[in-house]
Amino acid sequence: MGIRLAEMMLHAKQIIRRRSHSKHQCSYQTSSSVNVPKGHFAVYVGDEEKNKRFVVPISYLKHPLFQALLSQAEEEFGFDCPVGGLRVPCAEDEFINITSRINHMRVKANN
Repeated sequence: MGIRLAEMMLHAKQIIRRRSHSKHQCSYQTSSSVNVPKGHFAVYVGDEEKNKRFVVPISYLKHPLFQALLSQAEEEFGFDCPVGGLRVPCAEDEFINITSRINHMRVKANN
């Protein structure tokens, strides 16, 4: 399990790094999509025709809820998604719910 998790995190980081250094533009990118704050990464959520971009902290990569999304993404898209970027196969409202829960847990742990 630990090796698989480390491999998934490494692959996610490689996709993010490759994406940030890529010169080619995808149809869902906007001019602001290259502006990702340090310590964060972009995630594309939804189906191919209609997806939305979210910017989340890198610390989410270590959270079990987010790791479950990464596993789903690996099963559905593999590690080499043809559209580029990190894409997760869930509905926008489900992603917002998951990231809200992660954020709530982080805030609660810091208090």
